[in-house]
Amino acid sequence: MPPSKDVHAEAPARGRLQLRSVGVSGIRKPLNVQRGGRTHALTVTFHVAVDLPSDRKGSDLSRNAEILAEIVDETVTRPVESLENACASIAAELLRRHPYATEASVDASAEYFLRQGITEAKRSFEDYTLLAEARAGRDARGKVALHRAVGAEAVGMTACPCAMESSRELLQGEYPDARAPSLRQMPVITHNQRNRTTLTIDLPDGVEIEADRIIEAIEAAQSAPTYSILKRGDEAQVVLDAHRRPRFVEDVVRELLASVPTRFPELTGATAVEVRSVSEESIHKYDVVASHRATLAELRPGGAG
Repeated sequence: MPPSKDVHAEAPARGRLQLRSVGVSGIRKPLNVQRGGRTHALTVTFHVAVDLPSDRKGSDLSRNAEILAEIVDETVTRPVESLENACASIAAELLRRHPYATEASVDASAEYFLRQGITEAKRSFEDYTLLAEARAGRDARGKVALHRAVGAEAVGMTACPCAMESSRELLQGEYPDARAPSLRQMPVITHNQRNRTTLTIDLPDGVEIEADRIIEAIEAAQSAPTYSILKRGDEAQVVLDAHRRPRFVEDVVRELLASVPTRFPELTGATAVEVRSVSEESIHKYDVVASHRATLAELRPGGAG
């Protein structure tokens, strides 16, 4: 028998402020997604939250776990169309179960595997991360508006263009007989980074974006993709590919954003995209991070961005 006194609904003792977000984080659930004739069994980590009015002491957190269990468990027999659509369903239900709330948020990440390889014969399942977000808002008339976003993270490689040019100058001084034009043109020694880049796309109503396309766009912006299976010759090829396309972390962000209008022509000018790139430095004791958010209108030629 539940207790008669609802402590959560009491007024807070002090600091009567509306809290923007109260929820639960790190809940892992299985989720079945059916897309393109295939069923993907994902292991998803959820963070869900709602806002809390100033006259309530606490949020009813158990409702959040119940909603996740009900919606996610149902996908065992009835797969959802996408991770972001599942997040949208959860966000809408959060508002229904928390009548005092006006905003709900759901963030999800999941392991995802694609068959990739430096050659067709060496293709294997490479791991990526799927990202999805949903926001639900309720206006004064009780009408609920939903917002979805989809994204992915890919781990690749970058080669530093600055160290490459500095190395070239040192080598030309050390080997004066090697001042031929070919040395000035060819890629030379530089330090490398493991690069982690994410691209997140706000989805307009009625638009769906395949995660595979997002991953392809990210890897094209890095100096080179990386793979689990590489023989000695393959390793040399990856290194050469990266050194032929040296890029700062800032370059990765610019390249990726510049490619979005062409790669995703179905997106409207008002659609916002966000890129975040992290280079795990090899010769420094810190990482380098760059990020930017822009609309498609700003990214297209002649735009404001």
